[in-house]
Amino acid sequence: MRAAFALLLASLGVASCTQQPAARTAPTSTEPRPGGTLVYATDREPTCLDPHVQGDMPQVFVARQFLDSLVSMDEQGRIAPWLARSWEVSEDGKRYTFHLRDDVHFTDGTPVNAQAIKANLDHMADPRTQSSTAGGYIRQYVRTEIVDEHTALVHLDSPYAAFLEVLAQGFLGIQSPLALQRSREQNCQQPVGSGPFKVERWDRQSQVVLVRNPDYAWAPPSARHQGPAYLDRIVWKFIAEPSVRFASLQAGEVDVIDTLPPEAHAPARANPEVSLLVANRPGNPTNGTFNLTRAPFDDIRVREAFLRSADVEGALQSVFFGEFPRAGGPLSASTPFYSPDFEHAADYDPARANQLLDTAGWQARDAAGYRIKHGKRLVVRVLMRNQSVPSEQTLWEQVQATARATGFEVRLEPLSDAVAMQRVADWDYDVRVGYWNTNTADVLRIVFGSQFLAPAGKGGYHQNVAGYSNPRFDAVVEQALATQDPQQRASLYREAQRIASSQFLQLTTYPQSTRLGIYKTAHGVGLEPSLRVTTLYDAWVSK
Repeated sequence: MRAAFALLLASLGVASCTQQPAARTAPTSTEPRPGGTLVYATDREPTCLDPHVQGDMPQVFVARQFLDSLVSMDEQGRIAPWLARSWEVSEDGKRYTFHLRDDVHFTDGTPVNAQAIKANLDHMADPRTQSSTAGGYIRQYVRTEIVDEHTALVHLDSPYAAFLEVLAQGFLGIQSPLALQRSREQNCQQPVGSGPFKVERWDRQSQVVLVRNPDYAWAPPSARHQGPAYLDRIVWKFIAEPSVRFASLQAGEVDVIDTLPPEAHAPARANPEVSLLVANRPGNPTNGTFNLTRAPFDDIRVREAFLRSADVEGALQSVFFGEFPRAGGPLSASTPFYSPDFEHAADYDPARANQLLDTAGWQARDAAGYRIKHGKRLVVRVLMRNQSVPSEQTLWEQVQATARATGFEVRLEPLSDAVAMQRVADWDYDVRVGYWNTNTADVLRIVFGSQFLAPAGKGGYHQNVAGYSNPRFDAVVEQALATQDPQQRASLYREAQRIASSQFLQLTTYPQSTRLGIYKTAHGVGLEPSLRVTTLYDAWVSK
């Protein structure tokens, strides 16, 4: 998953708009009708359709329609079969033996076998792939041994209790090894999977067209039917402007939209022709991560002061119309092993913020009211994607305003992906805005573990953008990967959350979520369990 901006830049439970449990599938009152075209509209176009490359959320949304995974995850977070019918884990936790189905093939006719699994894991781990998400998840990967045609033995260099969890994600979807031999650009344009749909074409800056795989007969157990998908075709359109996207839905010009803007939730509820499907995604919530490698956030007192200067609750009510819940801790509430104990570790408290800044030597203020020390103003530079939705910019403008009251000058710097990536690589920022969607608490290790400080050979830049290094934290998250015991993992991940919260490493704001608006013509639209991204395998249209 990926931290949208975090990956370049870059939750498992569900909450509806009113924070009540929401359905995983859009309601339907009639039997599925095969055939037809579903038009789906989203806000951002992927940079590459191969989710192994980099690994941002727009990639995994579309890839989930045409890629299957080695294993699946059910609604309770349990690992279930998919391309692998069974598996064993060695006592030392470093060898995983996968027994594959023998009746699956990719849409180019290539069989799904042990050689294909090896080719895919090798592809994710290859530095040339620049796989920031998938490659980051499998840093422990050493090699795949082909035991026989349908048995693959995967060797890791250390125990990795989260391995099956990440393998269930679409970012690690399995592709044709024959297609992977093509150039990166060719595979980005038209990757080949074994899923219920296949990529017919990608019209850049317009749409991706997907067509049904007529041979599909190996859906995961969480699917509502078996056999080919109902839809003949999916037209996956890119409509960046939220108001235009919602207007297209209301007019029935599109069947489904995602990233439903918060201001559209009330009108959507009032429209009898539209339904909502909303789920919070697991992982590290939307946040501004502090750069601890330079001033001012190398001082823990200044970090805590900044957190207590930000009225995030007020901003969420104002900007998101009360539709987005607060995420106060380092894990979204829907993440396995999440602990609620750290939701209020650094709530808005300007009096405490002022006291901390005084103690840290920032007592004086200049004529504009900003804190100064040794003649230098207390400036915080915040990197943002210039393609961020307007509401995200507005949220940080409100943080900017409340932080000013305690003496911080917050400068928001919207940048292109390429420029922002270079700034991150150069550690040239004070705050980096992003998130990381994943179905495992091991995300704590990825975003705060010292082994992720160096530029990742798998992705080309460091994922630990905080610059945080703590041997005790590292030991705790490594211990959590060394045991399959859920109670031990829960205890260890609670301790990891405690350490991270006590160090004030991020200003967390709200959990990432999938927010679909569905027109009356679309039925059976669902969210797959691992990342809560859209699945259209069970969907059909009545038009």
